[in-house]
Amino acid sequence: MRTTAAKALRLVIVMLLLTMLSFGAQSLLPGDPAELIAATTDTAKIEEVRADLELDRPLPVRYVKWLGDFVTGDLGDYYRNKGGTPSESVKEALPNSLLLMLYTQLVALALAIPLGVLTAYRANGIFDKTTNIAAFLALSIPGFVLAYLLKKYLALDNRWLPDSGWVPISEDFGEHVRHAVLPVLALSLSQVAVYFRLLRSDMIATLQEDFITMAKAKGLRPGRVLFRHALRPSSLTLLTVAGLNVGTLISSAVLVERIFRVPGMGFLLVEGVLSREYPATQSFIAIVGLLFVLINYGVDFLYSVIDPRIRHRHG
Repeated sequence: MRTTAAKALRLVIVMLLLTMLSFGAQSLLPGDPAELIAATTDTAKIEEVRADLELDRPLPVRYVKWLGDFVTGDLGDYYRNKGGTPSESVKEALPNSLLLMLYTQLVALALAIPLGVLTAYRANGIFDKTTNIAAFLALSIPGFVLAYLLKKYLALDNRWLPDSGWVPISEDFGEHVRHAVLPVLALSLSQVAVYFRLLRSDMIATLQEDFITMAKAKGLRPGRVLFRHALRPSSLTLLTVAGLNVGTLISSAVLVERIFRVPGMGFLLVEGVLSREYPATQSFIAIVGLLFVLINYGVDFLYSVIDPRIRHRHG
């Protein structure tokens, strides 16, 4: 109980520091923030922006006010004629990004886990060597290059899949899946290569343990030994990296969402920067960062579920 409270306190501290950094990033921009946001040399307009954002007030005062609005879901307004508010944009974009990351992780794990188990079981065989070569190839191709290749050959040249756009799952499930295939493939293939190689290494070590030898001596089938006894203690590193890779997915999704025009948080961030909507963008950055922190905190909690030894050690 004490450990849980300590972790919760650390989570709160990290989240506060993250919001401070997100808010303070605007002050680090070279030049006058009001002039950059106004995008004009008109003194009256610049002073209007300065007054609206209260840039003449001390930074800590502005941060406290912004944080109070942020936690209540008020992200302010756009300065350009975009229609709607940043809060409404996040409500539309965040579920799309979450779904994209969820699909990517599910596809990556669904492919990586059986590959990791089978290659560990038949280490140094033909299948193992071939799979490792394919993994190195997948890791050597940047995500945005893979996205363009998939878009060219599967969408533009052959018209097998849509080349861009996003259909909400509530409107048409079939079209939702078709529009999600390319961005999910572009994000998941490199993840598959990382995950399966990590699991393969841990599985090879686990298969040398005494309890695995005991399970084999009892006459258990190889599939039961691999997936019931060896997989669980071998998955901690995989779970850790899968959680940390959320950050990688978020950064990769910025380009992938742009390429396939998926209206997610990555697309929103790029649009905010290009249109100089810096006050809204700092809130978008804070939301993405908080999402990353919360997911990793959840992964840390899952350690005790997967490996009870960790729960007993910290209990």
